[in-house]
Amino acid sequence: MIWKRLPVLIVFPFLMCGAGSAQNLGSTDSPAGETAPDAPKQLPGLNDPSVAGAPVDLATYVIGPNDILNIEVFREKDLSRPYPVRPDGIISIPLVGEMKAAGLTPMQLTRQLTEALSTNYKDPIVTITVWEVRSKKFAVTGEVKRPNTYPLIGKITVFDAINEAGGFADVFANQTDIQIIRGKDRFKFNYKDYVRGKNTDKNIVLENGDVVYVK
Repeated sequence: MIWKRLPVLIVFPFLMCGAGSAQNLGSTDSPAGETAPDAPKQLPGLNDPSVAGAPVDLATYVIGPNDILNIEVFREKDLSRPYPVRPDGIISIPLVGEMKAAGLTPMQLTRQLTEALSTNYKDPIVTITVWEVRSKKFAVTGEVKRPNTYPLIGKITVFDAINEAGGFADVFANQTDIQIIRGKDRFKFNYKDYVRGKNTDKNIVLENGDVVYVK
């Protein structure tokens, strides 16, 4: 009986050691299935690093419906998190209630929220940034490497948009007759001319909803 149990006594510690090593290789900070305490707060859809923490101008960017704002109140963890702007332009904040966010810049909203929180907190320090732009977009389609819809962050020209989409898909793409579709209006852009320094005024700044089409 002693001889039969001996392999078990030898193998069992080895397996335990191997399991521990595998666990250490998988994660050194948190048990499997758990989120580390310092992990960024997430909402559904906030998993695209290209748009999360959008580098907008906080003094000039106008918040729109469906944007995601990140609100930080110093030393108040319960209030500090991402807030989605509802389709009606409203955000809902604990202890404050509903506030109109759409149509304001992040700096304007910061001042209003600071004033609203002052009734419950002494000298609150509020920071508001745009986590994700969802209200303003443009599309690049046709013969480009990455046809897609992109967030409209700041000033973006037709030339910028084509480069954002990875450039032209192949040598057969029509670089001289690029179409910008803006509602019922149509504009033309000659990429080759622009690179040569010609007709630079045709490199228009895109607006929300514009579609850049490369034939």
